[in-house]
Amino acid sequence: MARKALKLASWTSMALAASGIYLYSNKYLDPNDFGAVRVGRAVATTAVISYDYLTSLKSVPYGSEEYLQLRSKVHLRSARRLCELCCANRGTFIKVGQHLGALDYLLPEEYTSTLKVLHSQAPQSSMQEVRQVIREDLGKEIHDLFQSFDDTPLGTASLAQVHKAVLHDGRTVAVKVQHPKVRAQSSKDILLMEVLVLAVKQLFPEFEFMWLVDEAKKNLPLELDFLKEGRNAEKVSQMLKHFDFLKVPRIHWDLSTERVLLMEFVDGGQVNDRDYMERNKIDVNEISRHLGKIYSEMIFVNGFVHCDPHPGNVLVRKHPGTGKAEIVLLDHGLYQVLTEEFRLNYCHLWQSLIWTDMKRVREYSQRLGAGDLYPLFACMLTARSWDSVNRGISQAPVTATEDLEIRNNAANYLPQISQLLNHVPRQMLLILKTNDLLRGIEAALGTRASASSFLNMSRCCVRALAEHKKKNTCSFFRRTQISFSEAFSLWQISLHELILCVKGLKLADRVLALLCWLFPAAL
Repeated sequence: MARKALKLASWTSMALAASGIYLYSNKYLDPNDFGAVRVGRAVATTAVISYDYLTSLKSVPYGSEEYLQLRSKVHLRSARRLCELCCANRGTFIKVGQHLGALDYLLPEEYTSTLKVLHSQAPQSSMQEVRQVIREDLGKEIHDLFQSFDDTPLGTASLAQVHKAVLHDGRTVAVKVQHPKVRAQSSKDILLMEVLVLAVKQLFPEFEFMWLVDEAKKNLPLELDFLKEGRNAEKVSQMLKHFDFLKVPRIHWDLSTERVLLMEFVDGGQVNDRDYMERNKIDVNEISRHLGKIYSEMIFVNGFVHCDPHPGNVLVRKHPGTGKAEIVLLDHGLYQVLTEEFRLNYCHLWQSLIWTDMKRVREYSQRLGAGDLYPLFACMLTARSWDSVNRGISQAPVTATEDLEIRNNAANYLPQISQLLNHVPRQMLLILKTNDLLRGIEAALGTRASASSFLNMSRCCVRALAEHKKKNTCSFFRRTQISFSEAFSLWQISLHELILCVKGLKLADRVLALLCWLFPAAL
């Protein structure tokens, strides 16, 4: 025990020394935004959490009821400490904390439920700082650019905040302004996280969280470039223009820079707000189907995926002209571009999961880096138990008991999950996060794991695989054969959907008849 404590103290000292040397040698040491307090806070929190795990569980028999209860308390204490650190250090720390909070079925519930509050506790820049960023980037004062500009932001995130404004020509716009210090702090924060993750790995070799640092290294610079975000918005709008139920706000390029993004203002309610939908007579099931179609098309057909669909970034509204329900997709900073090999293997894997072809589930899970942990990988992808995966994930909805089992398993299999996340292709990490965020929305709407969502996914997989085959053959006969096979597969899916619908109607009629027989006076 003393040896582990000494090891922890040594790594803590090394973390501080390495960070100091690196920052000093690269002229990054700025006491205004990255002083000893900021570094010390992160190091101290990591040390306290590590010490808590090392000492609290050592005297309790592993796997016992007492052990599980005590572990849950340690998870909760540690999650709260981590949340406090993210709120105090802000910026990159909040961004990474939000990422962890989105992994509902991959991390212990104590962590995900605690860290979810970070979506509503992001720091707010002062109006003085907002004016400074706009002045530096656009070369003019706010009153020169806008007829009016709301001082209170519509929303605040880890990297930026959004204000409503009116241009001098009368158009209402949303102005996204980057927090002024976040760009300078991000590279230093990632360095510090990397050192701390390496220190934790020395103490707990079974836990591998370097994937989290690697993701932050890759994605943060992209998210901090608002011109890149604008291009992503235009690309996805063009890519999915055949969906008349999708709205992506237009970008005003003449007033956009790397730190300021001007876009069309679009109002609506959050996608998980059932009350808003009921008040506005928006069909919850229709919204859920539309959202599934959008993401199936992104992932399986195009390989260009919006990876931050938390409820604040997905709005719903009635179209002002047609009155039809519409999904508004916001915040296009974080996208994952899938390689063709990954996308096709992922298509095959989901087809196998939907149609319960377990031999191919194993084959394509292993192609995607799961190795012998393919059963765990299948459960992580579907958020279903291994028993449900074997029976068929489209055969029965998720029960409360099964959902609880999956969440408990996230704690029980945390070392294996962290090992798996460290070995699968990096593209998979954001896809897993996106899957969990979408499941959270479906759970709030009460539409999770519906048969129609799996059938829509299957349609996209069939189309994507057929398109790939046609692209790789020069034979007209072979292309025609592939097209007929594709049409037949899509027809089979539609027939299956029709049969399910008819069965549902028959069941509903029987239930109604039974109620009429039992309670004739009431009905």
